[in-house]
Amino acid sequence: MSTVGTPPKVTPEELLTMPDGVNYELVNGELVERNMGFQCSRIGTTITRLVGNYVEAHHLGWVLGADASYQCFPDDIDKVRKSNVSFVSFDCLAPADEPVGHCLVAPKLVVEVAAPTDTVFELSKNVDDFLEAGTEVVWLVNPCKQTVDVLRPDGSLRRLRADDEISGDDVLPGFRCLVRDFFATQGAAESTKAQP
Repeated sequence: MSTVGTPPKVTPEELLTMPDGVNYELVNGELVERNMGFQCSRIGTTITRLVGNYVEAHHLGWVLGADASYQCFPDDIDKVRKSNVSFVSFDCLAPADEPVGHCLVAPKLVVEVAAPTDTVFELSKNVDDFLEAGTEVVWLVNPCKQTVDVLRPDGSLRRLRADDEISGDDVLPGFRCLVRDFFATQGAAESTKAQP
């Protein structure tokens, strides 16, 4: 007779040394797989570029992609979360303090791009975790509907559609673009320009 035991708990340090650790978050000591796919990765990369160019031009801080990990959650000191895009200001994390492993400072902005395999519960939990940790704004991006939900710690939610302008508000003062820019592909943009 064989018995099935509970898998051993994983520590944040072990996650960093796992060969495929970049594909996981850590919740309650258990690995949680991050499923993205091509479209989510492309949209995340586009947003990283748009926000990153602005942040770099104004020397505001760090813009990171989907493999950056955060260990900054008050309900569980060993929890590790990731987002498709994140922004950490130099006011919160100076260049001299750049972490090698997990970041212990909550990002000011988190961008989650909903994948087809994501459940509403999973997305909500991830968003709530970041907001409770001190993130000032979350952009929840829905590729199917081409919308962005802007969420804040006070519980406010604002839905933006493709033709709406999204701004950085107080987190990225002066940043502005159309929501549709998050979803545009390079080929589509070039073909639009070529039209008479």
